Amino acid sequence: MFVFKKIYCRCFQQIFHIAIPFMPYRKPKTLGGIDELPALLRKKNIDAVMLVTDQSIRSFGITSHLEKLLDEEGISCAVYDKTVANPTTDNVEEARQLYIDNNCQALIGFGGGSSIDCAKAVGARIVKPKQSLEEMGGILKVRKKLPTLIAIPTTAGTGSETTLAAVITDSETRHKYPINDFPLIPHYAVLDPEVTRTLPQSLTASTGMDALTHAVEAYIGGSTTAGTRKDSVKAVQLIFKYIRRAYADGNDMKARRQMLYAAYLAGSAFTKSYVGYVHAVAHSLGGKYNTPHGLANAVLLPHVLEAYGDSAESKLNKLAKAVGLVDSETEAAQGAAAFIEAIKQMKLDLNIPDVLPEIKEADIPELAKYADKEGNPLYPVPKLMNAKELEQFYYCVMKDGGNSDD
Repeated sequence: MFVFKKIYCRCFQQIFHIAIPFMPYRKPKTLGGIDELPALLRKKNIDAVMLVTDQSIRSFGITSHLEKLLDEEGISCAVYDKTVANPTTDNVEEARQLYIDNNCQALIGFGGGSSIDCAKAVGARIVKPKQSLEEMGGILKVRKKLPTLIAIPTTAGTGSETTLAAVITDSETRHKYPINDFPLIPHYAVLDPEVTRTLPQSLTASTGMDALTHAVEAYIGGSTTAGTRKDSVKAVQLIFKYIRRAYADGNDMKARRQMLYAAYLAGSAFTKSYVGYVHAVAHSLGGKYNTPHGLANAVLLPHVLEAYGDSAESKLNKLAKAVGLVDSETEAAQGAAAFIEAIKQMKLDLNIPDVLPEIKEADIPELAKYADKEGNPLYPVPKLMNAKELEQFYYCVMKDGGNSDD
């Protein structure tokens, strides 16, 4: 990377690191179950809400208990259930109009990160009707208090229930971009393991490794605090202990609850300390091919950690010690290698693939430019890379030399 760009990136990141204690970060208040929601809404004098979810979650009846509770309490509930895997600007505008038409007073994002991100973006458009989502893309461009925002995650992974970010895909260009501002942090997070009970094994695996990616990238970056390091380590420990249990038995409610808590902690960590190039590359794949975000993170994570080399060894060694992979006397390089190998084994145990077959070699330069634009200068990664250097990760996970354009 050009030396002056590196200096610029590191100065930018250092300024944000210094500013962390003075910025209005907050953790959402947590509720242990959906049954607690009607009383909360009544306490806040809210009698009309909009539920943002997707068709599969609603068709499986996962939202029916909440819808019934609200109906019994006389709380009107408009439902937008057309959210797609990578929520689009069209999704947001349709949901926004439904919110307005039904005189709603609060938003409930019910689902994975896509539904919660969609609800966040709807809130942003509600309070800034004259500004497009693209204009709000980037950092600190919302700057207005959103309506009461409640997140009910059905996957233990995205951390969207704790973060200041919403990732949206432009319906026309398919470009995927984040909106980052403090008002997007949900006011409440409902960590109810019952809504994760029917989550398929594949999603339990990929979303759990999404949470692991959040925790690891937040921990090894250059903008950590004592609090984010503590949250990251605890999240990594919980995931190493419980992800295989949750994967093997969806009815293991202890494992489900602990995975939800791990995702919450990981989200709390990365919303302050940011993520890294795993996410930048994954977002470009999601925008171009609609690749599920958790899956992309899981496939990419060990490759990016290896590419960081000795710049991340010390911190990865500490994580290896925290989960009992190595002892206190282990040298950094050995501990880091053990941690990366443990991630590879976790992927194998959870039947997560090594490749993403949708990647086309001709697309890689453009994808890498998007990743570079997202990651630099914002993400305080252990080792800075430019677009050309980021191309390696697409090749690492591309099947059989990639797809042709045919």
